[in-house]
Amino acid sequence: MLNTNKPRVLIVDDTAVNIHVLMEALKDEYSILAAKDGEKALRLASSEPQPDIILLDIMMPGMDGYEVCAKLKENPRTGNIPVIFITALTEEDEEARGLALGAVDYIVKPFRPPLVEIRVRNQLELKKHRDHLELLVKERTLELELTREATIECLATLCECRDPETGGHIKRTQNFVKALAVEAAKHPRFTTYLGAEVIDLLYLSAPLHDVGKVGVPDEILLKPGSFSDEQFVEMKKHTAYGHDTLAKAEEKLGGNSFLCLAKEIAYSHHERWDGEGYPLGLKGDEIPLGARIMAIADVYDAIISRRVYKPPIPHGEAVGMIMKGRGTQFDPDLCDAFLNISDKFLAIAMEFADFEKDEKRVRDSENR
Repeated sequence: MLNTNKPRVLIVDDTAVNIHVLMEALKDEYSILAAKDGEKALRLASSEPQPDIILLDIMMPGMDGYEVCAKLKENPRTGNIPVIFITALTEEDEEARGLALGAVDYIVKPFRPPLVEIRVRNQLELKKHRDHLELLVKERTLELELTREATIECLATLCECRDPETGGHIKRTQNFVKALAVEAAKHPRFTTYLGAEVIDLLYLSAPLHDVGKVGVPDEILLKPGSFSDEQFVEMKKHTAYGHDTLAKAEEKLGGNSFLCLAKEIAYSHHERWDGEGYPLGLKGDEIPLGARIMAIADVYDAIISRRVYKPPIPHGEAVGMIMKGRGTQFDPDLCDAFLNISDKFLAIAMEFADFEKDEKRVRDSENR
């Protein structure tokens, strides 16, 4: 049985004498596994407990060491295990071939036990440092992601807290956007753009779509009933306020920041497919895709939710109203995707309803 407290070395060689010599050189400091062919080596490398390092002969019958090394590096479970080739070959091009496959070192036969032990120890120390650095990077990445998400939520909540009746709006629209993007990704028009990473960024960015409303006076933002022409002009400025605020933050973080999407969504989610929207009157594909997706999510939520200026409208009617805007207010292909998953929108609306009675209303409308 392996001593699990010692680093584990897998020796792969078709010659028993070579395995014995290497075992004698390493047995005091390491737990030893051995294989005489490539197939067994691959099984042992993938089994628990996995080896910490592999000494791999090149010249073996059947699957040679190069092929074994390539398969080890292709497998995510074994790709990070250091491989040292053991060989009688001394040609530089053979060594280059092995290193190109991902091997970290060569040990040339006949073996010199002290040199073998030093090379194994050095590579294991390097692996320990690499693993530690990877752990630190993962922890730091997680910390940054949590900080980013908390910052977004704080900004979005700051905006929404001015209108406490729409507290669930952030969560609903965020989940609507993700659901719609996932469905839209099945369409040839959107498949290339809507990869998993972009969909995650859209989900992350969606809560900031109305962040510019912080700059709109309360007497306009919370007004029951219709706006005057002058008030509507002021209300429309929230798209520019949001865009400009996020653009300044993006400058600090660089052009590859997720805020690029958030900025586009904040600025353009009130544009219309027919060019009759605001603030720029963009038309069709001129409107960023994220903003087109957000437009459907935002309007659907506005329809089904209680507001200071209107009562809530049942889900079925809301779906009809969205589809009525197909090809005029909304991208027609996105409308079709929305119709395909309208039941998911309903489930999200129920899960994140602002009030218990709203959840009951949504549920009742589903059963009609």
